[in-house]
Amino acid sequence: MAEGSVSTLTAADLGRLAGLRVLVIGDAMLDRYWHGAVDRISPEAPVPVVAVSSSEERLGGAANVARNVVALGGRARLLAVAGRDEAGDRLADLLAETAIEAQLLRDAQQPTTLKLRVLSRSQQLIRLDFEARPAVATLTQLQQAFHEALDWAQAVVLSDYGKGTLSQAEGLIGAARARGLMVVVDPKGHDYHRYRGASLLTPNRAEFTTVAGPWYSEDELHGKAADWLARLAVDRLLVTRSEQGMTLFRAGRPALHDPARAREVFDVSGAGDTVVAALALALAAGLEDPAAVHLANLAAGVVVGKLGTATATVEELAHELERD
Repeated sequence: MAEGSVSTLTAADLGRLAGLRVLVIGDAMLDRYWHGAVDRISPEAPVPVVAVSSSEERLGGAANVARNVVALGGRARLLAVAGRDEAGDRLADLLAETAIEAQLLRDAQQPTTLKLRVLSRSQQLIRLDFEARPAVATLTQLQQAFHEALDWAQAVVLSDYGKGTLSQAEGLIGAARARGLMVVVDPKGHDYHRYRGASLLTPNRAEFTTVAGPWYSEDELHGKAADWLARLAVDRLLVTRSEQGMTLFRAGRPALHDPARAREVFDVSGAGDTVVAALALALAAGLEDPAAVHLANLAAGVVVGKLGTATATVEELAHELERD
């Protein structure tokens, strides 16, 4: 069974995150939101008619991870792929408005990954995705840029949304670990073997079920986690479990559990981005595991109380620590 996570996280620890350098590579995307009122059903089909009155755009995927690193006081360098299209231009513009050091490889032959959400009264009605896998030549350039950036980094995040940017993840992990860097991976899909050797994997409950199968008791979950830690030669496995909080499994050491912190869940979009950003900074700062998990849990609790992909700031976390 998991031990309780008796956190040693303090306000002083939040200050230790300032200026730490995190290299983020992965699937960057543009999150676009259309808002409007629904007053009638279409006469053409049994669907609501949304009278769009406003729109907004935010950084998504790996770009949102980098945005969260900056919000928590760190420095972020982003390596990602985008198309030479309107969505790619908007992604570049949004990045330019932040402190993120972004290197976007633009490919005219592919669309920028775009998630278009239509909402009414803060409720999502439909999401439309536009995406394509990057070309091999573009990925080769991205990998070269990654190797060149390793001397700058103090920690690395692989943000995998299954769009193809991290198809060669194992090589990237090996290069970073060879430099002595901690590597945090937000995984996706059925093949976790390409994350072999990472410092920390952060699947949510559904994602871990996809690779490990369902469990019906805490002991069974612990057994599955230990099995995958050994299979992948990974130091830590953090399973985020929604209302059940987070459980950190560690090779050869007791597991740690931190209960859920959110008082009201409004939107879970991007919460995983916040978790990996917080953990990467915590590892770079040398925080102990209980403090690192508590930091990630507090940050996730903040962002799920907001609409859409969002960030948690140092000031918000300091307030949460006071509430604790």
